Amino acid sequence: MRLGLLGLLYSLYALQYGLWAIAHGTHDESEDGDEHLELNARQLSLDQCNFAAQWPPGPGQLFTSQEPNTELRQMLAEIDPNRIEAIITKLVSFGTRSTLSSQTDPVRGIGAARDWIASQMHGFANTSNGRMTITTPSFVQPAGSERIPNDTVITNIMATIKGSTDPNRVYLISGHYDSRVTDVLNAIDDSPGADDDASGVAISMELARILATRNPSATVILAAVAGEEQGLFGSTFMAQQLLEQGADVQGMFTNDIVGSSTADDGTKDPFNVRLFAQGIPSSESASTVATRESIGGENDSPARELGRFSAEVATNDATNMNVRVIYREDRFLRGGDHEPFLDRGFPAARFTEPHENFAHQHQDVRVVDGVQFGDLTEFVDFEFTARVGRVNLATLWSLAQAPGTPRNLTISTSVLTNNSTLTWVPGSDVVDPNLAGFEVLWRPTTEPFWSHIIPVGSVTKTTVLLSKDNVIMGVRAVGKNGFKSPAAYPFPGP
Repeated sequence: MRLGLLGLLYSLYALQYGLWAIAHGTHDESEDGDEHLELNARQLSLDQCNFAAQWPPGPGQLFTSQEPNTELRQMLAEIDPNRIEAIITKLVSFGTRSTLSSQTDPVRGIGAARDWIASQMHGFANTSNGRMTITTPSFVQPAGSERIPNDTVITNIMATIKGSTDPNRVYLISGHYDSRVTDVLNAIDDSPGADDDASGVAISMELARILATRNPSATVILAAVAGEEQGLFGSTFMAQQLLEQGADVQGMFTNDIVGSSTADDGTKDPFNVRLFAQGIPSSESASTVATRESIGGENDSPARELGRFSAEVATNDATNMNVRVIYREDRFLRGGDHEPFLDRGFPAARFTEPHENFAHQHQDVRVVDGVQFGDLTEFVDFEFTARVGRVNLATLWSLAQAPGTPRNLTISTSVLTNNSTLTWVPGSDVVDPNLAGFEVLWRPTTEPFWSHIIPVGSVTKTTVLLSKDNVIMGVRAVGKNGFKSPAAYPFPGP
């Protein structure tokens, strides 16, 4: 059918060109005629490509991004680059924040940094009318690992705002407040850690300040964790605690190295931030992975749906940023605090600046041949960090105010059919008064982002006139307030 239509288009073009050639006296083998034929042949080729790009046809409307509403825009405008700078500068002032440094010195070491962060968080909580609580869960990491030579106390600082309608559904933002130099066991020398990762902690703290006076529908946690440089110990402890508590963590983002917009060659890229999103989940069983691969679901893990969601709600004029989703768990040879959450089945992703300068990471502070090494405050772009903070806030608030992501989504494979029947359950443990209905999303299998929306109303089963063989499908929840959840991806069902 497609070849027949293309043949018809070509015949019509040939007839049109022949009439044009006769009218212009070029119906011969002149050079001008050949050039015109070549140009028009190229145009026909482009037309054929455009025709092919629209395949497969299907129901619904073109996908449009969620725009921030008035309340969210006001919140985004409250993020203050000067406060970001003050937080980073203060954290650097503690000299070293090595996890192995002093826990008791009041002015130097990780203990002093921990106490200052906690005191600031308590100050934010005092403005919340009881909505925000501050906790500092600690544990002793026993000696024995390569980077923990002695029993070491590791403490996280968590600011939690309990959800007003769906408190067990949790979204979390973190940064790590420990730092390091070249030798990860060096707890004595200055280790400023301005970019890695005072920048991420500054975002957690600034969001805690702003959200303290707000009332999210789902629970949000703003965290500063320790032990990252020694082996992700703080985040592992936090993820395990949440798992044991039965928390429904539907999204976690870590901000790690989000303070600089300048590459090692001096190139500036101040309006992009990378978001690393895992493909096949590390928590899935071998049989589930095999099923996912057999149906082409490698790019539709919960982490990648979370990444698509962030790009949708946080790439706009209110953040003045572009979220660049990277289909990879993390950079080569690196890791981050999102990984323990992924390992426990929680959707998680990592924000990182677009270009890294490795002379300013994990380095002793020194000058070599006129080149300054070390993770110093002078290399941080506070305006850029504030914009990354806006990306986080736009993402976090849009998640917390939307209904939960649909669960147990299946696509019927009981019979051969060119239609697709989807079944799911709502994504909350409670009846959500904000839930208005659901939408089916779809896109061609070769496209990275959703292209079409099919509103289906307040149902938990629907049949769409679209072949599951030709497209990727998902389902998302729609709130009465206009906020929409990330998509869920269907596995084969009855």
